[in-house]
Amino acid sequence: MMKSLAATLGLLSATILSTPASAGSGGNLQIFVSKTEQSLVVYDGDKVVATSNVSTGKPGHTTPSGVFSILEKRKYHESNLYSNAPMPWMQRITWSGVALHESGSVPNYPASHGCVRLPAAFAKELFKLTERGAHVIITDHPAVPAWLTHEALFTPRAPTPDGQLLSDAELRPSTIDASLKPVEVAMADVLPKAGATAKVVLEEAPPLRILITRRGERETMIDVQTLLGELGFDAGVPDGHAGKMTVAAINGFKRWKGLSTKGALVGADFLTELYKSSGKGVPPLGQIMVRQNFKPLFEAPVGIADPEKALGTHFIEATDVDRFGHKAEWRAVTLENHLTNSTMKRLGITQAADDTAVFTAAAALDRITIPDEIRHRIETMMSEGTSITISDNGIGPETGPGTDFITITHRAPKA
Repeated sequence: MMKSLAATLGLLSATILSTPASAGSGGNLQIFVSKTEQSLVVYDGDKVVATSNVSTGKPGHTTPSGVFSILEKRKYHESNLYSNAPMPWMQRITWSGVALHESGSVPNYPASHGCVRLPAAFAKELFKLTERGAHVIITDHPAVPAWLTHEALFTPRAPTPDGQLLSDAELRPSTIDASLKPVEVAMADVLPKAGATAKVVLEEAPPLRILITRRGERETMIDVQTLLGELGFDAGVPDGHAGKMTVAAINGFKRWKGLSTKGALVGADFLTELYKSSGKGVPPLGQIMVRQNFKPLFEAPVGIADPEKALGTHFIEATDVDRFGHKAEWRAVTLENHLTNSTMKRLGITQAADDTAVFTAAAALDRITIPDEIRHRIETMMSEGTSITISDNGIGPETGPGTDFITITHRAPKA
């Protein structure tokens, strides 16, 4: 039942619109913070369950924009950076010191040292609503998630167990012989009564966190080391680092193919010849990375069409995931994220995605090709709250041990 707690909390500018029990799973809520409006909105699906005024970072201590998730929750915490300042009802979103927390001073303008300040009673109620892993999206201008349907989005599927349960159906031998009689299956347990129904219950796993981005030097080097090993060149363990063994293996391959060993260690000509010699086609341009419970699970190459165009930055989350019905509802939001000229040059981008009306989440999905085996693996592991971030930037310094994928965005400089 929807109800306002503003009166009982004594708040005029911070409102919880539903009780914690009626707001669904706290890990699947989405928290949107607008720095220009100094506001916070909590969504459960397409329903707004809480709103509040906030105070974000002042000039010189600006609150970062981007896609975050709640990494840690503490009822009481003291700042390690600012003279042990009290931070009740603290919900951390970066290990470098940014959090949502209660404050006795929440003016309608940026005033904090980078955190998102919340009114006291609202901070306590929000703390009750959320769980670790809930996403926090911080933008300059207000952003509203919208429903998205696209054939490239994942379709949840029930995993096939290693050993299927057998019914009393006739077993078919591998060699067909008309003289063979039907085989009866021995059942260890008593058969259920006629008309009885069976219900399969799958344990709900933590949601997947998926990042689709452009390949960086690390991902390319891992491929190089792996492919060289398959061709008989000992490049060492595929770890993405160009050690002595890797350098020797690369130069050995170059001499074998008549390529120059001078200049860039891993150039376009080298990569093209390496993939061709390995029977892998053309070098992939994108990478999909998957995390669960704040830990890396696996990653794989993906294709990106029209690589000279930026993909933009998009956040997409699944709700109402039904693995037996093969259904899920997806909500998406596109974030402003200006790339510098040096970043665009490094990534080979000539057309920026500054127009978010053109460079939408659907437009980005149109250009991404995910291998079937990776798609199947993800679809059999999906659960409520599984999310996808698409970004040109790749993994930033805030993404590390004990985090989901953290994507920092930047607004275009003023003219």
